[in-house]
Amino acid sequence: MPVLVVGADTPVGAIVVKALSNREGELRCFVTDPDIAAGLRSSSTKVALGDVSDGSHVGGAGLNCFSMVFMCAAATDMRERAFCTTPAQVFEQWQEAITMAGPRRVIWVEDAETAGSGSRIVADEIAVVAGADLSHREIADRVVALDEASDLNTVL
Repeated sequence: MPVLVVGADTPVGAIVVKALSNREGELRCFVTDPDIAAGLRSSSTKVALGDVSDGSHVGGAGLNCFSMVFMCAAATDMRERAFCTTPAQVFEQWQEAITMAGPRRVIWVEDAETAGSGSRIVADEIAVVAGADLSHREIADRVVALDEASDLNTVL
């Protein structure tokens, strides 16, 4: 089933993408960095290049996805975000993207700076990966398990 990784150009996002690329199903990535977009496209990954603070663009990229994975680091790192000035505003845009795209499952990957931000997200199914004390590999393994689970209760 299709999955979109928003912030696939963050350090943890890159590891998550690599882990998800080993599974069956379509993999889509939303990135801001054109060089990373080119590299992902060369591996046959579908890529949306744009501003992570543009909820309508993120939502469009997530249409018909089973899962949308949000790397919260993309709301706080050094990239340009033209539509928002704070991480909280980015998260509001991402909520609009979730509402627009209508995925069955949202996987919200927090770091130390964004801890607790997933508590305000509304989706059919939501899983929060509190990544502050995990390695990137451990985060990626959890994301894959959550994406593949038939029932989130068996993983959480």
